[in-house]
Amino acid sequence: MGGLKTDWLAQLAPPHAPPPPGWWPPAPGWWGLALLLVLVAMMLIYGHRRPAAHLRRAALRELEALARGQNDDVRLAGELEQLMRRYAVAAYGREAAARLSGADWLAFVVAHGGKELAGEAGHALLRTAYGSPVQIDRVRWLKGARGFLKARR
Repeated sequence: MGGLKTDWLAQLAPPHAPPPPGWWPPAPGWWGLALLLVLVAMMLIYGHRRPAAHLRRAALRELEALARGQNDDVRLAGELEQLMRRYAVAAYGREAAARLSGADWLAFVVAHGGKELAGEAGHALLRTAYGSPVQIDRVRWLKGARGFLKARR
C-alpha cells in the first residue's frame, strides 16, 4: 500500500473559523420592520396634516372650552351658533353655508350630523342666540353641535 497514510486526521486541512457575518444585507425580518415603521410614519403624517381633520379637532376643542367655561346661556347660544357657522363655511364652502339662515340653516345642520338640533331645540338655539331667550336646552345644544362638528363630509 504504497502512498497511503494511515493517519487520516493528518490529511485534513487545518481548522479555521468561518468569517463573521456581515451587517449587510439585513435579515428579512429587519426589512419588514423598516417597511412597517415607514408606513406608520406616513400614516401619522397624513392623519395629522389633513386640513379637514385639523379643522375638526380645533372646532371640537373650542366646543369643549365653551361647554366648560360658559355659564350664561344666551352667550353660549350665540357662541355655539357662530362656531357652527365658521366650521360650516370652512368645511363645506362659502357657497353651501354662508347664505343660510333660520330654518334653512337648521336643516343644513341637521342634515350634516346635528340631529339633536332638529325641531324646537334648534329653533330655541337660534332665538336665544339672537336675543329672544326661550326655554333653554343646553345639553341638546351641545350634543347637536358636537354631532355637527364630528360628522364627516
